[in-house]
Amino acid sequence: MVRTKLVSALDVAHALAGELDLASGLLPPDALWWAKTASGVRIALWREPRVWTVRLRERYDAQPRRLRLPMPGLVFISSPGRQAPYVFAARARPRSVEDQLYHCPAYNVFPTGRVCPGSHLFPADPAQIPEDFFRSHFSATGDTARGKSQRRPDDIGQLWAELRGAPAYPLDDLVPQLRVADALRLGS
Repeated sequence: MVRTKLVSALDVAHALAGELDLASGLLPPDALWWAKTASGVRIALWREPRVWTVRLRERYDAQPRRLRLPMPGLVFISSPGRQAPYVFAARARPRSVEDQLYHCPAYNVFPTGRVCPGSHLFPADPAQIPEDFFRSHFSATGDTARGKSQRRPDDIGQLWAELRGAPAYPLDDLVPQLRVADALRLGS
């Protein structure tokens, strides 16, 4: 005699997952979270507000200009392999899944928060991504200049011109994008 019992796929997945050992390994300094998604592991890193040097290329055939610009705190979310990361701004280091994240006030960032790498190849090591983002060339061409500033909604470059030499980014200028809970699900 054979007995059978109908079980859900989720019950089977939970039973098998109980047999798995998962470890994050050593996390980089300022790691906010580690997430295993269907597409791979993602690590979110925090960078304090500070003045960064950016390289802005206003035309494809022009040499990039170096600008010193204040930026708010930033959350970088690595993608598996060498895929382009996501980047979001924050008023303060996130402490809750309900905390608000904002559009990163920079060129080369799509409305989704995903970085447009252009010809730039990001490192595989998530710890290197934030500084590497600022070593890349920002392009004033394309459609990544809109919707990132309350004061200058049509062109982030106009805000950059105002901020040159300023000591801090004006946090009241940030444009809301998503909550930390939504960012945790990126790539799922």
